[in-house]
Amino acid sequence: MFVLGIESTAHTLGVGIVDADGKILADVKSVYSPTEGGIHPREAAEHHQQSCLLVLKDAMDQTGISLRQLDAIAFSQGPGLPPALRVGAVMARALAYTLKIPLLGVNHCVAHVEQARFFSKAERPLVVYLSGGNTQLTTLESNRYRIFGETLDIALGNMLDMFGRAAKLAHPGGPKIEELARKADGTYLPLPYTVKGMDLAFSGLLTAAKRLLKEGADLVTVCYSLQETAFAMVTEVVERALAHTQRTELLVTGGVAANKRLREMLQIVAKNHSARFASVPPKYAGDNGAMIAYTGLLLQREQIETPLSASHVMPKWRLDQVKIEWH
Repeated sequence: MFVLGIESTAHTLGVGIVDADGKILADVKSVYSPTEGGIHPREAAEHHQQSCLLVLKDAMDQTGISLRQLDAIAFSQGPGLPPALRVGAVMARALAYTLKIPLLGVNHCVAHVEQARFFSKAERPLVVYLSGGNTQLTTLESNRYRIFGETLDIALGNMLDMFGRAAKLAHPGGPKIEELARKADGTYLPLPYTVKGMDLAFSGLLTAAKRLLKEGADLVTVCYSLQETAFAMVTEVVERALAHTQRTELLVTGGVAANKRLREMLQIVAKNHSARFASVPPKYAGDNGAMIAYTGLLLQREQIETPLSASHVMPKWRLDQVKIEWH
């Protein structure tokens, strides 16, 4: 069995192919990078339209199989930017209809979690999902990923990117901030720390960090202070969630999971609570088509298909709205 997955929720147009065992046979992507400002939905969609055929061809060439050998087409149905989502959905519908094979609508957030579970072999982890569009603590209970805490305003990855733009760093800003923070001498500039119960808020932190820049503060020191504050907030709620759920595995996924300092802090929390720490491989931390293909494989095994009439995109489709039939 071969399942092809299409990712198009935001800046990445990705195509991945997995076999019946979940082995990644191909993972090709083209990333839209704005010249200034954040992601413009229309421009991202135009990029995806222009890239889709080339990315598809490269993925098929990597596998050495033909389109006719595919058994199903999976696509990111949501959440995400509507114009970008529609490009992937149209591409998936066309392939599934032409090849007369099942169409599988995948929740992008579930795909991040499932791919991380596949690589880590985690059975019942507390999952820390941190990306440009999502910041959530979740674990599987009664066939749904239940949310124990989340951002009340902007996601952690989005906050880092917005600060990066303010500091005139290349997009995406997160990796550049991490690189600069490693050069700091340990000087910490006080910044707002906003934790409300199990939820987080990053907008006040972002505003204060941008103000420090305008006032002439050293960029390296601000990057260090911003990162330490944001990650400490995440670490606090993760520790409480571990204590509450009594989970023996802590799994971090999403684009921000590639940050070494964040993983270092969460590893300490896991050790203190006798939990095994695991993280999605950095190569697959960001958006990718392989995670959509793998989650599509899980859906196909349960014969959960998406009729063409129900294949509309769902820009606000939450992680906890998906019934998980395969665990």
